Amino acid sequence: MPARSDPAPLTERQKSLAFFTLIIALVLEIVDVTIVNTALPSIQAEFGGSGAFAQWVVAGYVLPYALLLMLSGRLGDLFGSRTLFLIGVAGFTLASLGCGIAPNGNALIVARVLQGGAGALMAPQVLAVIQQLYAPVERIGRLAWFGVIGGLSSIAGPILGGFLIAADIGGLGWRSVFLINMPIGVVALVAGWWTLPRSRRDASTRIDLVGTLSFGAAMLALLFPLLQAEKDGLHGPLLGLLLAGLPLLFFAWSRLKRRAARGGAVLFPPHLLANRLFRTGIMLLLLFSAANTGFLFLFAYALQRVAHFSPFETGLIHMPFSAGVMLGMGLIGRRLARRAEKWILVVGYSLLGLCAGASLAWIESAGLSLALLVPVLLAAGIGMGMSSGPATPLILAQVDRADAGSASGIIKTVQQMGGVTGVALVGAAYFRLSDSHSLIPSIVVVIVLLGMGAVMAARLPARIYAD
Repeated sequence: MPARSDPAPLTERQKSLAFFTLIIALVLEIVDVTIVNTALPSIQAEFGGSGAFAQWVVAGYVLPYALLLMLSGRLGDLFGSRTLFLIGVAGFTLASLGCGIAPNGNALIVARVLQGGAGALMAPQVLAVIQQLYAPVERIGRLAWFGVIGGLSSIAGPILGGFLIAADIGGLGWRSVFLINMPIGVVALVAGWWTLPRSRRDASTRIDLVGTLSFGAAMLALLFPLLQAEKDGLHGPLLGLLLAGLPLLFFAWSRLKRRAARGGAVLFPPHLLANRLFRTGIMLLLLFSAANTGFLFLFAYALQRVAHFSPFETGLIHMPFSAGVMLGMGLIGRRLARRAEKWILVVGYSLLGLCAGASLAWIESAGLSLALLVPVLLAAGIGMGMSSGPATPLILAQVDRADAGSASGIIKTVQQMGGVTGVALVGAAYFRLSDSHSLIPSIVVVIVLLGMGAVMAARLPARIYAD
């Protein structure tokens, strides 16, 4: 049987079209994490959901995304990145339709879970296809674009959500924030079918399904009770499930080490966590993602429910924060990351913590001028940009190139787990700890999380990047 010939090399035009297709999918997936924040009060007004319901509308997307992310990367190796990408885009588009036509709150949460799962299938394939399209030197500039566009997409969500709800296209109201994914998803699906290169399947790829399920069960046991606590209270079965989380995590970790020692397939190589910088770095990312996601979730919600701004006004109020992120990530972070090393994270975490807390305090203190909030939000955005932009290169600075793929998978998973944790902790502090729904407990949670991050960052080695 003759050997199968490799496909013809792509032209520069074909590469550009494929790259643009990946950008569409990246924006589609990232915007959907934050666009729903602005829509939450409108969704609650229609379905009459509790605080736990509001948390689940957000976390219902992020939780399956985090649990499936690393597994889907291996599935892409096994079945082909292009195939998994197309399946993910198709599933995401159909799940978005399910969200947009959901007849009740439970149906919406189920559709959000399916959305998150489909997003997890799609996301790892984007970087895998970039690897196929470009040589190592060319990837640097392309991945830089991904970082900038990804950051801008995450902060554009609340603004776009407010605009769509205010526009009330066809009387759809909040449903338009999900239904807008339909035409974009169809474009991404058709473009992906025609432009993405066909990748070879690696039949030698092995998947540790039991290990994946073990870590997934442990994370679910730790996070599900926190998300459900506002509705059912943290006692009985929920408390038992929470207490079982750490033993489950210990079992999954012990099994992974034993399997790796025997040369078996594992979810990630355990020796990565022996690297002190990487180990500390993923803890920093967990704290940052928890605080930032929790803050953005509650800020958009409280602007409407506490300060009584409209969804459109809420979107506009996010604009100084967005401008600050662009400044912190694109100008300050890029120029100072190499020289400042760990101190850019210390300053970024501290600035974001203080200004995010002050922004929520502004909402708590009725009657203050909106002009006072603008510079605070701008500074908070700068803190976020300084924290998020330089973090990943710094964390990966001492990771062996052979482990870069596994390390990146861990980083992305930890970021998503941090997001779920933040929604659970900040939401619980607002909905559960305060009978009057005061923002003070949530402010404390955000400041403590970022304060811990600043202290941990300050304890990193003085010199990180090799000369």
